[in-house]
Amino acid sequence: MGGALKLYNTLTREKQAFAPIDPDNVRMYVCGPTVYDFAHIGNARPVIVFDVLYRLLRHLYGDNHVTYVRNITDVDDKINARAKRDYPDLPLNEAIRAVTEKTADQFHSDVAALGVLQPTVEPRATEHIDGMVAMIQRLLEKGNAYVAEGPEGKEVLFDVPSMPDYGRLSRRNLDDQQAGARIAVESHKKNPADFVLWKESDADEPGWEGVFSVDGSPVAIHGRPGWHIECSVMSEKHLGETFDIHGGGLDLIFPHHENEIAQSCSAHGNHVMANVWMHNGFVQVEGRKMSKSEGNFFTIHELLETENFGGRKWPGEVLRLAMLMTHYREPIDFSVKRLEEAENILVKLRRKAEGAEAGILSESFADAIADDLNTPDYIGHMLSGGVTAPDLLAAGDLLGLNLRPKLADFDVQSFVDQRLALIREKNWAEADRIRDQLAEKGILLKDAKDKETGERITTWEVQR
Repeated sequence: MGGALKLYNTLTREKQAFAPIDPDNVRMYVCGPTVYDFAHIGNARPVIVFDVLYRLLRHLYGDNHVTYVRNITDVDDKINARAKRDYPDLPLNEAIRAVTEKTADQFHSDVAALGVLQPTVEPRATEHIDGMVAMIQRLLEKGNAYVAEGPEGKEVLFDVPSMPDYGRLSRRNLDDQQAGARIAVESHKKNPADFVLWKESDADEPGWEGVFSVDGSPVAIHGRPGWHIECSVMSEKHLGETFDIHGGGLDLIFPHHENEIAQSCSAHGNHVMANVWMHNGFVQVEGRKMSKSEGNFFTIHELLETENFGGRKWPGEVLRLAMLMTHYREPIDFSVKRLEEAENILVKLRRKAEGAEAGILSESFADAIADDLNTPDYIGHMLSGGVTAPDLLAAGDLLGLNLRPKLADFDVQSFVDQRLALIREKNWAEADRIRDQLAEKGILLKDAKDKETGERITTWEVQR
């Protein structure tokens, strides 16, 4: 690679050359899903973005020299509420297991359809409870945590003022947070900004036996962990006290990532938890913030398997490319028009690459994406003239796009849908090219009009 990999670091607010702690084991942690509901299109963005970074790191340092950890949060009050709602006749623990297993399975199916590689390790919060109790004990011993009697029982809280540079990631001033806090509501806290490490569980809530030593006396709290402690413990377990890259969505900078840093650095006596903090931008849908009340809330599963968005299903690679057409740090307006544009680009790339064998990623491609994952420039370079078909295949692989499939062996319907999109744009030449390519593979297209809507519909069959 001609130029070194440069990444924008939220911690320093600048783009800097990436230098791994150990080139033989480049380590990255990304916050994964809380499995209480199917993942929505906003959840898909960090999964896709950091999958591209994972592929790039493997390209640079070798497949066996990158450790990528993406967790699953299966302990959360939202999960408890969903379990009670969906499985009221089951004991709570069984109901929780039913919710988390179904949701995690669906997540894995959805992201596989988006062309996402499996992470090296995918830890679950429930597998690391002992580690959480141990880290909380260290924080108590170091004077960074305390036990208090809250409105819902005993809690172990992190003492935020005990962390001198708390707020360094989010650039939030602690005094400003105190001034705007509702002190009267949470008077059991020493400071309004203090957050939960462990909280007592009611009889109808999941819980584990947490026994903590406070001033030499044991304090037993049958409870469950706070959200932030989970990631601190899972990252330490699988990547060590300090690692290379921590990623997630922009919405996680505060409080989640800020609190992770406070816990981890205080527990380990370090100044840094991760050297580089990366955050992807928000996703809007058709120009509006995504919400169920707005009617523009879509899960990945819906986009893949139903016709609820734009009146049709969307192939996973089209969803993936649509995400990568915008720089990861910029906001995305996810729209039908954008997906149609991505689909047209995919058609052009597949046509350019047809029949080729994969080459080696050229330096010009590597340099484009090494500039803080500049996927829009990278895609533009793929579409430019002078790029050989073998180069294009290699470039597609790094982006997670398969440009190889033979049409008859692939999802024929996706090409039919691409052709219909081109016809709607009156791009007759490209539409005819797809028809001719399919015909060469023995696929006959039949155009007709929908009797109710009058819109063009296309069916296909294999010629004998």
